[in-house]
Formats: sequence, structure tokens, C-alpha cells
Amino acid sequence: MKPISRRTMLRTLGAAVALPALEVMNPLPAWGGPAQTGPLNRVAWFYFPNGIPRGIWHPEEVGSQGELRRLNPWMSPLEPFKSDLLIPTNIWTPKGNGHGAGTATWLTGQDYDRRRVDAGGVSVDQLIAEEVGGQTLLPSLELACKGEGFFSNSLPRNAISWSKNGMPLPREIEPRAVFDRMFRPLSGGVTDRSVMDLVLSQARSLRRKVGHTDGHRLDEYFEAIRALEKRIEFAESQTRDKRQDRALTDSLTRPDPGIPSEHQEYLQLMMDMIVLAFWSDATRVVTYMLDHGQSNRYFNFVNGVKGTWHALSHYGNASGTTEDDDGTTSWDSVESKREMFAEVVRWHHRQFAYLLRKLKSIEEPQGGTLLDNSMLLYGSSLGDGDAHDEKDLPTLIAGGGGGTIRTGRQLTFSGRADLSGVHLAFMERMGIERERFGTGKGAIGGLSG
Repeated sequence: MKPISRRTMLRTLGAAVALPALEVMNPLPAWGGPAQTGPLNRVAWFYFPNGIPRGIWHPEEVGSQGELRRLNPWMSPLEPFKSDLLIPTNIWTPKGNGHGAGTATWLTGQDYDRRRVDAGGVSVDQLIAEEVGGQTLLPSLELACKGEGFFSNSLPRNAISWSKNGMPLPREIEPRAVFDRMFRPLSGGVTDRSVMDLVLSQARSLRRKVGHTDGHRLDEYFEAIRALEKRIEFAESQTRDKRQDRALTDSLTRPDPGIPSEHQEYLQLMMDMIVLAFWSDATRVVTYMLDHGQSNRYFNFVNGVKGTWHALSHYGNASGTTEDDDGTTSWDSVESKREMFAEVVRWHHRQFAYLLRKLKSIEEPQGGTLLDNSMLLYGSSLGDGDAHDEKDLPTLIAGGGGGTIRTGRQLTFSGRADLSGVHLAFMERMGIERERFGTGKGAIGGLSG
């Protein structure tokens, strides 16, 4: 059987479809680079704003060696994946902190200069993309949810990826646009027919040239692409219908065309794009902002929750009359407001669990799953949302990093551990050797056990 390159794509009528990893590709170099002898490693960062109410992040029960025996109730959506998680304690950022500066410098580890609109350097994702981006269709993907609230147009609150010339990279907020970047022509060609219809004949020809296992992988991959197209089309149809529904409350912002009307559907479609990007090797570097750094999104659609995300984060005052409140919502008590804030955090855990389930379901020919061969950092630039502090930042690492990260445990640091040290550890695992990054003076220890 003649081997094929990872660079091989199916092309017809201007459309291009990248291929997933196949056994028949193993002997050949990846995208013209060095021969691939082990699993590919991917890296992604997932940012959420407003911090957490202190006390809902760390596990409920941990073994003598740090093994995760039971997560706390607020993290219950992640319980099925605790063997794939590493939960570090006492992570902090010595310089950048808060809604604006903390968001902008979350991946640079530096100060934020408001006058110059400067986050202090290149973000870690772009340093890695510069090293490995030439081996993939796209060097990196910068994704975000469309922001909601007063600060939706604030630049530092909407940027975590920064280029080497000090510019914030634009974020893609529409699932269809992300899909098109990976699977459709930049201009011209046929764009109003299914991608699968455009490449079906070539796919059948390729399938005859590979073994049974690879053929099954191709079938799964192409079916996933077709299913995503259908979901995007359905979400757009639902959005058009709901835009005609005058009974919707004015307090909930109606999405613009291209943004699914249901927020969970929106987040999960974007998660699907990340899975597809890693699966197809369209890119190995992703950042995803679950919202901008001071989100005022209403979460009234979550049972038992009322008010905006940012207002809930200031749970120490339940009167509804502070400058952070909307002027119409109040709460029965500080305790009930804090619980609603925690419920919003748990809702986002549920979306992250959706991503983990998808990544874990896809087996790779070199061994392991997409989750085993990825490093995901999920966290916020604020510790306690009400205190606005930089201490013990909610941080979670998922995935095995191609066998370089020992998961299923809590990683306890007696003193403060610099988030930049985690970035350095990720860089090491992506083939970049640096002694310093941001305020980090070395890669954080303990990830490999």
C-alpha cells in the first residue's frame, strides 16, 4: 500500500478538505517536515471572565498522592473526566490582573500598558504557532463568543492573543466562518453546496486505497463534517425564526445573523470547530474566549439564575443597586446570589465537558485519543470574582499532552505558582525551549508526575 502525506487534501471545484491522521500516513513526514514518530500534540487555552466564588474549584476528596477521588458538586459536570484532569492550586499572575489588564495579559505574563495598548509581548499561543504553524493549514485559530454588555467593544477585554508586532489578533466569532476557513475556498468556487458533495468522488477513490481501519476513520470524519454543516444550517434557521418572535424579552440581546440564538448551541458549535480543527490537523494551536473579560451576559436561561454574569460575580452585595448591577435585578440574600454565580460557573463546566467527551471519543492511529494528545488550559484571570484578586486563579489542565502530562490528580503548590510557568511547560511540550517567559523563570514542575 503506497503511503500518503499528512499534507494530502481532497480538492474539487475550489473546495479543500484536510484529512485526519491515518495509519497509511505514518511512514511519511508531516506536511513536508520531520518524520512523525509519535502522536501529534495540540494545545488550546479556554478563557472565561469574572472569576469564581472562592471555594467551588478544588476537589472534594483527594487521595494521599493527590489522586482525584471526587470533585466538588459545582464541578460535577467534569466528574466523568476526572482521570483526564490536572487541577493545580495557588496559580497566580504577578503583574496582570482584573477584567481588562488581566484578560489582555493572561497569555503574555506581562503588564498591560493602556496608553500604548500593549500587552507586553507576544502571547504564548503565537510563539508556539510560529514554531509549529508551518506544518498545518492554519498556524492557529483565535476564537471567541460574541460579547455582551457595556464592555463588549473594550479592546483589552477582548484580546488574549498578541502578535510579535504587539497587535491583538482578531477573533472569529461565527461557527460557519470558522468552518469555511478550514474547508472552503477563500474566494470563488462553489460555496452553496455541501462540502461532502464536492469531494465525495475523490473520497471514494481514496477509500479504495486505504485499509479497513483507515476507511472507517475516513467515514467517521466525513460524517462529522456533514453533521456539522447540518447543525450550522439548523442553528441559522432557528435564529432567523426567533428574530421574528416579538415576545422575547428586551433584556436578552438577540444574536446577529450568523450567531446561533441558543447560547449553549453557540458554545457547543464552537467547541465542535475546535475538535474538527485538531482532528483534521488544520491547526494545532487554538485560543477560545468563552466571553469578553467583563461579560454582562444574562444567564436567566439557566434554571434558578437571574442577572448578568458580571453582576453575579460581585455577590457580596445583593441589593441590586451597585454600579455593577443592571438597576432592575436584586437578590434575596448574598448566599443566593453567590449560589447563582456558582451555577453559571457550573454551566460552563458542562460545556467544557462536552468538548472533553468529543475529544476523548476520537481514537488516533499513533495511539491514544485526541484528548490524550492535547493540552487544554481552562481558566480565568480573576480568582474570587467579588474580591478581584489574583490569588489561586481557577485553573484546570485537561489532556495528556501526548503522554507528557500525568492527569487524574490535584497538583498542590505550597507557595504561589506563576501561570507563566505553566505556559513555559506547554511550550516545552510543543518543542520550544525557553528559560523565561513573562514573569516565569522556568517551566512549572509536576505536570509529568
